[in-house]
Order: sequence, then C-alpha cells, then structure tokens
Amino acid sequence: MFDIDKWQEILGTMRRNKLRTFLTAFGVFWGIFMLVLLLGAGKGMENGIFKEFGAGARNSLYISGGKTSIPYNGLKPGREIKLTNVDQDAIRRQIDGVDLLATRNRLFGEYTIMRGTKNGSYQVFGASSDFFELNGEVLHSGRLLNPMDVIERRKVMILGEKVRKVLFGDEPALGEYVQVKGVFFKIVGTFTNTQNQGRNEERAYTPFSTFQTTFNQYNQVQLFGLTSQPGIPVKQVEDQVRMLLASRHKFDPADKEALDLENNEEEVQRFQGLFNGIKLFVSIIGVLTLVAGVVGVSNIMLIIVQERTREIGVRKALGATPWSIISMILQESVVITGLSGYLGLLAGVAVLDAVRYALEQAGGTTSYFDRPEVDVTVAVSAIILLVIAGAIAGLVPAMKAANVKPIEALRAE
Repeated sequence: MFDIDKWQEILGTMRRNKLRTFLTAFGVFWGIFMLVLLLGAGKGMENGIFKEFGAGARNSLYISGGKTSIPYNGLKPGREIKLTNVDQDAIRRQIDGVDLLATRNRLFGEYTIMRGTKNGSYQVFGASSDFFELNGEVLHSGRLLNPMDVIERRKVMILGEKVRKVLFGDEPALGEYVQVKGVFFKIVGTFTNTQNQGRNEERAYTPFSTFQTTFNQYNQVQLFGLTSQPGIPVKQVEDQVRMLLASRHKFDPADKEALDLENNEEEVQRFQGLFNGIKLFVSIIGVLTLVAGVVGVSNIMLIIVQERTREIGVRKALGATPWSIISMILQESVVITGLSGYLGLLAGVAVLDAVRYALEQAGGTTSYFDRPEVDVTVAVSAIILLVIAGAIAGLVPAMKAANVKPIEALRAE
C-alpha cells in the first residue's frame, strides 16, 4: 500500500487519463457534496422549527376558555367559559399526572410602560413563578419572579430585553421603577425568549396575584399552563382536564369550542415525524449516491483493465504475483473515491458554513431555518462506506486482471 513506485505509477496513470479520472472523481465528489448539503439543510430546518418552540417545555398544555358551540342540559350554545382560581385548585387535586401548573393573565391590548420621559407600548402580563419554565423565558439579568412575589403580592416586574433597551438603553434597569396605568413597579430582572423570532421579548410580567388585584381581574384566569409527569402523555392529561372543566362549567365534553387547548407535545411529535421523513429521504439519496459511485468506479476500473491488458501480461511474465496486480487496481480505485469524497465533504461543509455566517450577519431573522449543520460522523461514515464500496467495485476487474494469462494478454490489441 505504501510502495512509492506503485504510488508514482497510479499518479502517472491518472495524469495520462485526466478526463476519465476527472469524470469518475467528479461523480463521487458531487454525490458526497449533495449528501452533505441535504443533511445540512434538513438540520437547518429542524433547528429553525424547534427554535420557534424556544426553551419552553415540549410536554406542555395550554388551556384557555372559549365559547360553547352546542347545547348542554338545557343551556344554550354561545356561553363564554371563564376559568377561575378555583379551577386551578381542582386541577391540582383531581387530575393525576400533572407536574407543573401555572397561570397567566394579560391586559387586553398593548399598554404604555413609562419610565421618566421614555415610554413604549407593550403587552403586560401577570404570571405565576412556574410559568417561565413552561413558556421558555430565560433569565438575562437580575432574577425572574418567584413564589414569594406571588404570595406577598409584590409590585415587581421583569422586562423582556427589547423592552429594557427602549426604556433604559445603556442605563441599568435593576432596582429602577416603571409605571403602568398609574401603578409603579420595581424592575427585578430581564429575560430573553427566542420564540416568535424574539417578539416575546416585547413583554413585561408582574406576579399573578399582584396583577389580579391591581388590574381588577380577581378570580379570573385567562390561561393555564401545565406539564405532564415523565412517562405520561400530555393527551391523557388533556382528556382529564376537559372532563373536569366540562363538569365544573356545565358544557358537553365533546364540545371542541368550549375550551382552547394547545398541546405542544402533539405539535412537537408532528414536526418530529416530518424531520424523520426528511432524514429517510436523505438516507435514500445517500444510498443511491453510494450505488452511483460504486457503478461509476467499477466501470472505470473495467476500462482501465482492458486498456492495460498488455501491460498486465508483461508484469505477469516478469513474475508479478496476482496480489500485486489486484492491489494495484484496488489502490487506484481507493485513491479516486477517497480523495474525491473528502473534497466533496470539505466543499459541502464550506457552503454550510457560508450559509450559517450569512444568517448570523442577517441577525438570524430567517423564519424556520437556523444553523445549518451536518453530523460529521455521518458524512465521514458515508465516505468510508463509499471507499469500501469503491474497493469492492474495483475488486471484480482486479480479479479479472489477475487471472489474465500472460500469452493471451500479450496478444491483446
């Protein structure tokens, strides 16, 4: 394998047949290049889609009231279902499988948050301390809301980073006060959130109990958020919640309009199924790439053997062993497939890096596509398989060459 003379001979053969070698190598190069691009694009789509879910819980269920659409026990349709604090207690007591349970209300519309001479119109929410783990708000500075804020109805607030930049700029925000509807709140923290392309950072949160009493929403719950315990499907909890709330608010459990239920686990599973399909498609392309590469290399090796029949006869007449003939053919096959496959991998990774850099320079604003990347292990494995397959493909013509009788070879034109 490391015979210098043999390497010089292989390189000389490749130089004498530049077009043939180029076409063979380009077929392998293009196959690996496209495989890497497809893998990277698929991963970029997956990253972009799941980025929209942010850092929130994937096994979460959000529940809000709706309007009944069918009559029930003499009650007319069109009734508005309003959830309450008592519903929260009932869910905790009566439904098995619930892990986290959080609440959130908001001021309808966008309200002006004022800080001195600066102000901005943003959504203002009241939330329990567990809500941020569910929804994906990530601490940036200071702290998030905690249970004592809710228990003591503290007039504190946390701001999304986009809100903080507008109201405070480069000045420190922690410990300062802002005003909403004439009520002052102390800033105790800021957060980031990648959902909705960062639009969730255009929000402000106060403790849920403080929000209810300050903005006259006592005993009203606009949104429940919960997660299921490990091993328990969210759908199972969803069905129990529907039955419980149907009993409490007197509506038909089959009425799909009475409650607005958003099951993130089902949505994640749907997208995961989509990406599994994409991975299967790419795998099929990869197999076809290997097959095309094998066929191309095998055909070229057959041509090489035919063209070098007299040379092989001379070698055998001078005492060359069958293995030396086989190794010469196989080595040329491996060199072509290995080198061109490696170059295809480098080119594919370079293109993906360029796309990723362009997205970063654009501020990462492209929807549903983020950080295209390739699993190098998979790509290298494909090259190794292609080299092995190329060697196997070259084995048949190599065996044919090794079995050539010197006299017949010397007679060949």
